[in-house]
Order: sequence, then C-alpha cells, then structure tokens
Amino acid sequence: MSATDHRPASNAADPAVGPDPDLADSPSKSAVKRDLLALQDLAAQIAQLPAAELAALDLSAATRAALAETARIRDRRALRRHYKRIANCLAREHTAPLHTLLAARAAQAQADSARHHQVEDWRARLIASGDQALGEFLAHCPGADRQQLRQLIRAAQRDQARGRPEAPRRLFRQLRAWLAEASAPGDEPPA
Repeated sequence: MSATDHRPASNAADPAVGPDPDLADSPSKSAVKRDLLALQDLAAQIAQLPAAELAALDLSAATRAALAETARIRDRRALRRHYKRIANCLAREHTAPLHTLLAARAAQAQADSARHHQVEDWRARLIASGDQALGEFLAHCPGADRQQLRQLIRAAQRDQARGRPEAPRRLFRQLRAWLAEASAPGDEPPA
C-alpha cells in the first residue's frame, strides 16, 4: 500500500468486527411473517371446528376464550383482527395436535367426496346403460338386490325423462348404502 492510499484494511480476519452470531440464528423478517400468516390461517380453521372437537383439544384458557368470542363477531374486518389475536395465543401453544386434527378432517372430507362421486358415477352409468351397467354393479357389490336395483333404475329413468328428481335420489341413497356395505369389511379399520 502506498502512503496516499487510504483504503481500510479488511475486517474479515478480525473476529470482533465479524457478523453478530445472535443475528445469524434468528429467522428473517419474511420467515416470521410467513409463520404469523400460517398461524392466522390455522386460527381461522380452528375457529370453524365444532365445539365438541374444540373441547377435546389441549388449549390454554386464553385461547379457548378467544375461540369462544369468535362466534359473536360478524364484521369481516373485525374477524380478521380477531384471527390475529387467536394466532398470537396459538404462538405460545404446541400446534402439532391441531395440525394433525385438521389434516385428519381434510383426509376424511376428501374420502367422503370421493365416495360421493363414486355413487354419482354409478347412478349415471346405471341410468344411462341399464342392464349392462347393472351386471357390473352387481359384480362390484354382490350384496345388492338385483330386483330392487332394476326397479330403482327403471323408476329413475322415467323420472329423469320427466324432469323429476325423486327416483334418482332414491337410487342414489340405495347405491350409497350398498357401496358402503361392500367397502366396510376390508377397507376401513375397526373403530
């Protein structure tokens, strides 16, 4: 270095001037914000749970009081502020059981939706195809009554041609019952 060069020497070798170790371990501002938004979403989902499921959860008194207060709030903006309050309470709690409960509820809802669509598909096939789909359904659900199913299909075809929903609904309910019987023994674990 020349005498006229006044650049400071590098501080990388000086441990006293290096990065602050406390700041290196702390999360970024964006990460904190993402966590808070996730807690607010969790608060909104938990607030929608039935009272019986909320009672089974291990929550603090402050969180329970905040959740109970949610029922009386109608304004959307006030509700959003209230979810922030619940999220603040949840930040001090162990949220893994809450996530587990919500995941189980989502899985159950998805399974229910899939069963509903399966019944709708069978009903549409049986009404459209008649005896051809009847044989396929009886192979899938051997416990179904062939004569009753044939009568329900004919009534549903007549009512659908007339624009009446009664017989297709009866067919749907009976198909749902037979499909539940067919899937009950092997698909679902005992409760």
